[in-house]
Amino acid sequence: MTLVPGLTAHMSIMVEREDTALTMGSGDVPVLGTPRLLALAEAATVRAVQGHLDPGQTTVGTRVELDHLWACPVGTHVAISAELTKVDGTRLVFGFTANTKDALVSSGTIERAVVDRERFLNRLAR
Repeated sequence: MTLVPGLTAHMSIMVEREDTALTMGSGDVPVLGTPRLLALAEAATVRAVQGHLDPGQTTVGTRVELDHLWACPVGTHVAISAELTKVDGTRLVFGFTANTKDALVSSGTIERAVVDRERFLNRLAR
């Protein structure tokens, strides 16, 4: 495992109707929904450590702190970045941001745990 602080990932989307709070049921306005924003931030954290885990390992989310600061209507381009900021055994802490060309949309932290995929799934089957 080669997990060290500083690993990053970047991705971008254009907000589509399917991404909105209205469509997702998390609100009644046609702007980027907070659950979709969180899913994008988590996807960036997964990408940041992809290729740095041992075979058979994966990460699972354990904690989220998210500030959703700016509304993004359909058609808005949003860039999401995540950086691994701390490695504490199997605990990983990431900082993330989401931005438009004009504004900070969101920032926060996501914690994930490194787990053995097979052991994790077998435990669920009990």
